[in-house]
Amino acid sequence: MKVVVTGSAGMLGEHMLHHLRAAGFGSSDVVAVDRSAFSDDGFLSKALDNCDVVVHLAGINRASDEDLERGNIEIASRLVGVMKASNVRPHLVYSNTLHESADNSYGRGKRGAHACFSQWANSEGAKYSELILPHVFGEFGKPFYNSGVHTFCHQLVNNEQPEINPDGQFSLLHAGDVAEQVLQVIRGGSTGRLVLKGETITVPEVVGRLQSMYESYTNNVIPAFTSRLNLQLFNVLRSFMYPDYYPVSLTLHTDNRGSLFEAVKTGHGGQAFLSTTKPGITRGNHFHFEKIERFLVVSGEAVIRIRRLGTDDVKEFHVSGETPCFVDMPTLHTHSITN
Repeated sequence: MKVVVTGSAGMLGEHMLHHLRAAGFGSSDVVAVDRSAFSDDGFLSKALDNCDVVVHLAGINRASDEDLERGNIEIASRLVGVMKASNVRPHLVYSNTLHESADNSYGRGKRGAHACFSQWANSEGAKYSELILPHVFGEFGKPFYNSGVHTFCHQLVNNEQPEINPDGQFSLLHAGDVAEQVLQVIRGGSTGRLVLKGETITVPEVVGRLQSMYESYTNNVIPAFTSRLNLQLFNVLRSFMYPDYYPVSLTLHTDNRGSLFEAVKTGHGGQAFLSTTKPGITRGNHFHFEKIERFLVVSGEAVIRIRRLGTDDVKEFHVSGETPCFVDMPTLHTHSITN
């Protein structure tokens, strides 16, 4: 099955690519189309050739009123035009928004894009799924752009005071959960309108949770997670702390009995373990969608390498048991440790 993902360089697009590949789709099965590729007639036409599914995540979220309305419709019209010219009728999955019914430029633009896709699907006899998304957040989001959650994380990490709307409210859904829903639609071939449910929470509550998590974590205590949403918020917060926050120095207590340091404290339990690794051997080379994993060397010297999925960008941390410190692995990054 060949899947084309538009808006692949955006936050949701990046999560979609990672979940597709984790689900077993090979590199030849998934075609990522970012903004520049979408504007390239030749590339887009080739990408759509013989494709089975198009996951359309491209769109305009921040712009002038005129560009928001016209731009989203023009993007949809362009995709439809190239699909017609290429004579393909893939299953089209469109990421619409809860705000599509609003009488503003963004709502009219997203609503107009849906009308364009629906008309194409009806005339071509193609499968069409319209996903209505709530407020989506996740790792790799941009502050002051994708989500207020990203803005609050950015402000906390940079010692800025978040601006809070006391009456504001979110319906939050993590980008990874959206990607999993899209996978279900693709596998099941379901069509029509699908409203994805978020978790309703006030803006002050989100900021309060993030502030509490940040204070706990910077005091070397991983907070307790009473819900999956809290875990997701914490992982997004950590993504804004990486890589500048690491490695984190620990206090080494020494007396005539030897030395001791606390590796990790948690508010919910967890596991800390020690292993030995022979010289030249590397452990790891895997990644996590949600798990929090900490690397800490108690003796000897090591190199910790971390690579963001989908990139060649590798960060290296040289660590030693002589000066205990830890590096926490960010989600959606492969990581390894070498003696």
